[in-house]
Amino acid sequence: MKQAAGTPLQDPSADLAQKTVYAILFSISFSHMLNDMMQSVIPSVYPMIKDKYQLSFTQIGLITFAFQLTASLLQPFVGIYTDRRPQPYSFVIGMFFSLAGIILLSQATGFYSILLAVSCVGVGSSVFHPESSKVAYYASGGRRGLAQSIFQLGGNFGSAIGPLLVAAIVVPRGQYYILWFMLAAFMGIFVLSRVGVWYRGFLSQAQSRKKIVEQNGLSRRTVVVSVVILLVLIFSKYFYMAGITSYLTFYLIEKFSLSVQQSQLYLFLFLISVAAGTLIGGPLGDRFGRKIIIWASILGAAPFTLLLPYADLFWTGILIAIIGFIMASAFSAILVYAQELMPGKIGMISGLFFGFAFGMGGLGSAVLGKMADYTGIAFVYKICAFLPLIGLVTAFLPDLRKK
Repeated sequence: MKQAAGTPLQDPSADLAQKTVYAILFSISFSHMLNDMMQSVIPSVYPMIKDKYQLSFTQIGLITFAFQLTASLLQPFVGIYTDRRPQPYSFVIGMFFSLAGIILLSQATGFYSILLAVSCVGVGSSVFHPESSKVAYYASGGRRGLAQSIFQLGGNFGSAIGPLLVAAIVVPRGQYYILWFMLAAFMGIFVLSRVGVWYRGFLSQAQSRKKIVEQNGLSRRTVVVSVVILLVLIFSKYFYMAGITSYLTFYLIEKFSLSVQQSQLYLFLFLISVAAGTLIGGPLGDRFGRKIIIWASILGAAPFTLLLPYADLFWTGILIAIIGFIMASAFSAILVYAQELMPGKIGMISGLFFGFAFGMGGLGSAVLGKMADYTGIAFVYKICAFLPLIGLVTAFLPDLRKK
């Protein structure tokens, strides 16, 4: 029997943790950093493997699509399953998949073996994100935006330093040296095993202290429409972000004749700006309301994305930093807003939104890669510049502060 959106749901975590458990938040954030650092190896080695194996932009897009597809499709199902049967150590299993992917990528000999390697990394990501995001929610002590920002900060920082490490270790020496990133997987396995001990204890307490979740007072139709709007916003954000993370190095090499290592520095600038923006979005959402932050972070990036294709090298660096900072503040606010729309289904929502974000990133990379083969990278950036204008649909979201 289906349950109305406004009726109580049993949530074993509600109000159990009265204080923010920073040790767990920073541990799960550190693990997120390691996970996403391994993921960032994939786009960072694109220029090297493209030349080595004579790949087209379409094939580069398909590699990203394979990774993002495996990283997205499983996540909602993992979230649904773990909502019903919590798995305190599932994210450790995810790290083992990522470890296997890194090993395979270092030994890959062509397009299809690269696809297999990145798919393993994608499966690891699918298993890691739903439960780890749920742990951040449970350890928040009610400061959910802050908790998700700390969690996301780790991931974005890992994505930022990954290209630098690739530029320093892998590019000068060759593909085989991707094996060094095995160390990140081993550290992640150790840290997450300790987080799993806390999570198991938390769940044991929760079983004996079940609470009723807070109500948002919204009809089921309003909840469904709001979730769809949030997914549209995720589409606009991650489709655009895919154009930056997958093709910025090629764009800078083509337009400004930079070397691979010089272009990686600009990618790092963008990704570190994303990390900084992530830290801001969650706490501001806690204070001023998540809808306002969503407005500012999606639609607010539009003037800068529209200017980017026409900027010189200096202003390109400035603009990508601004764009990364503004757009990054969106995800924590969107995710926590969605969790508050559907309390009691934290794992499902986390898996759905992380999965959809990965999926849109993969689809965007594949579509934009195909477009770049026909029209050139510069034209792709001119088209993508209009995507943040989709942020106008934020106007149709209810303000949960009034509920």
